[in-house]
Amino acid sequence: MVNATLVLGARVVSRLVALVTVIVLARHLGDDGYGRYTTLVAYSALVSVLADLGLSPLYTREAARAAGRMPEYLATLLSGKVALAGAACVVLAAALGWAGLGGLVVPGAALLVLTTYANLLRNTFYALGRLEFEVIAILGETAVQGGLILVGARLGAGVAFFVWVYAASYGFTCAWCLVVIAALRLGRQRPGFDRLLFWRWLRLAFPFALGAFLTNLYFRADVPILQHFKPFAEVGWYTFAYKPFEALQFLPLAIQSTVYPLLAVYYRDDRRRLGVAYARFFKILVVLGWPLTVGTAVLAAPVGRLFRLFPESIPSLRILALAIVFLFANSAFTAMLYAIDRQDLFAWATGIAVVVNVGLNLLLIPAYGYLAASAVTVVTEVAFSIAGWLFVARTERLRWLRLSWRTGLAGLVMGAALYLLASRAMYLSVPVGAAVYAASLWALRAVDRDEVEMVLRGLRLRGT
Repeated sequence: MVNATLVLGARVVSRLVALVTVIVLARHLGDDGYGRYTTLVAYSALVSVLADLGLSPLYTREAARAAGRMPEYLATLLSGKVALAGAACVVLAAALGWAGLGGLVVPGAALLVLTTYANLLRNTFYALGRLEFEVIAILGETAVQGGLILVGARLGAGVAFFVWVYAASYGFTCAWCLVVIAALRLGRQRPGFDRLLFWRWLRLAFPFALGAFLTNLYFRADVPILQHFKPFAEVGWYTFAYKPFEALQFLPLAIQSTVYPLLAVYYRDDRRRLGVAYARFFKILVVLGWPLTVGTAVLAAPVGRLFRLFPESIPSLRILALAIVFLFANSAFTAMLYAIDRQDLFAWATGIAVVVNVGLNLLLIPAYGYLAASAVTVVTEVAFSIAGWLFVARTERLRWLRLSWRTGLAGLVMGAALYLLASRAMYLSVPVGAAVYAASLWALRAVDRDEVEMVLRGLRLRGT
């Protein structure tokens, strides 16, 4: 539990620092330069699936099961990934050339290679439960990236410099992991390549690769599509507005990680309690996500000024706010599908969301640009919610309207209060809005003590 808490804390610090440095980076590069930077990052993330092919998560599982074979596994993967990374770099170079970013191929390739090796090496710590070393890796990445971004902004550096900065942060992780693995003999590196093992693992890793590819499309496809039809400036407006939205993803995922083990235990031991826990988990996520949706939508302009967004990003943020509550609710459906051993249905739900996302973006972005990308993000989250709810309903039904109408009403009351205070400073409007929301929840009896206790029980279970 201590290690998990340390990693959680390190990721919180990392997200906060990243949010600050992204603001510095975007304001320094401007909308066009920031659009170029985020387009390259999106292409790198999409192509990274080819550089890994699901081998890193498979390595984590197999190394945890047979720690004694870790040197053999690691040596084979370190060698085998050379060919995969090379092929991925060729694809990335073609994609960047097609996107008009040919001048960024070299730093982009460095970012791709260092990212895939960093993800493989750090999984050694997860496989062996030595997460204290992962904490240092996370904080080191954050320090390298944040520090160099501030230096680059002060020196007036261009886009390529900041891509190299991103690559350097993963270079730190690679170096750190290699030193720790060798020094503490967590999995001594040795030269060698087991061809039969590598080919067998490629077949076993296919489901992981497919899942990673669908997930990347789910989150990243809109940026290349927007870049293809519109100027880089519009990409910058959209991706900068997306940053506050993206930062909020951490909260439902953190809650999901604590409640998911509880759901898995109930599925095995007590189906009646599974349904109760699922309903309460869903309600808690809605209770947290709905005020963020309402508050961000009403206060989009003040929030935009707080984060120093581009003026054109504020309408995008207001639209994206509508997706927040669905983003939170989707953690309930995801946790349930994994808890009831229906990972296949999770893949189907993700696939449906991908089809909706790519199809609507291709249809609407040519005419409506970055605002269409924002609206499609909302529709995509809604599509995943509907698919996830229907798939889980095969095992456990969820009466979502009965569970959430009081919360919805409390959020609207809060929204009315915020609307009246929208012209005031956020240090006044936000606390008043939060107090109105809490009072409305209490008056409507929207949440009971048992629902809060469920999350706390999940935390205690995770620690045992």
